[in-house]
Amino acid sequence: MMKTTSSGNCALSVPAKNSYRMVVLGASRVGKSSIVSRFLNGRFEDQYTPTIEDFHRKVYNIRGDMYQLDILDTSGNHPFPAMRRLSILTGDVFILVFSLDNRESFDEVKRLQKQILEVKSCLKNKTKETADLPMVICGNKNDHGELYRQVPTNEAELLVSGDENCAYFEVSAKKNTNVDEMFYMLFSMAKLPHEMSPALHRKISVQYGDAFHQKSFCMRRVKEMDAYGMISPFARRPSVNSDLKYIKSKVLREGQAREREKCTIQ
Repeated sequence: MMKTTSSGNCALSVPAKNSYRMVVLGASRVGKSSIVSRFLNGRFEDQYTPTIEDFHRKVYNIRGDMYQLDILDTSGNHPFPAMRRLSILTGDVFILVFSLDNRESFDEVKRLQKQILEVKSCLKNKTKETADLPMVICGNKNDHGELYRQVPTNEAELLVSGDENCAYFEVSAKKNTNVDEMFYMLFSMAKLPHEMSPALHRKISVQYGDAFHQKSFCMRRVKEMDAYGMISPFARRPSVNSDLKYIKSKVLREGQAREREKCTIQ
């Protein structure tokens, strides 16, 4: 099955198995959107704008294979608990962000981690999935210094101890400290190409979208690069109905598989 993504004048076909969703969660004003901005375009915005929910899409050509990464930058206020639960259900990799100078935001991350594990465990029980749950817990604003720190490093590290699919990083979106390393680790745990990390691929503007076709002139011009990525500027978040259908289809597929298995055994 292929997914078709439109980027400018270029229609890109991405195999469904290479399409992933990254969900970024955390309290308000901890820097979730700043981390996403660093990932997408390497920039940091000083002005704070409250996020309701932002959706981004990045498409990659990595050694000739197409990948799609949808990024859901969620609200810190979570006014709609059902929407948050749906975001968790449809997520493949997770970044939980707190501010090192805000104890309450750390407590929120602990609640979020527990909720993700519970929701995903429930889904696994229904679908019998065996996939891992890659997650990074991210302490942002380490540029503020120890004087303002409210969360000790060793306490935060306890949240990931004993779980090889969960890692902890202290970063600064403002200074761009440890951000690339954090994404590299997340993609490694998810068994995704390392080249999806911001520093390991060439960034291409949408006007050169044809470069994703192997026989294009643009592709020949950048043939020395093994990997490059492009933000889809017109990507829109799939509807709630689409997400619900996606989850329902996963459950139904497993149910049908079990019925076939019972018939075979009988």
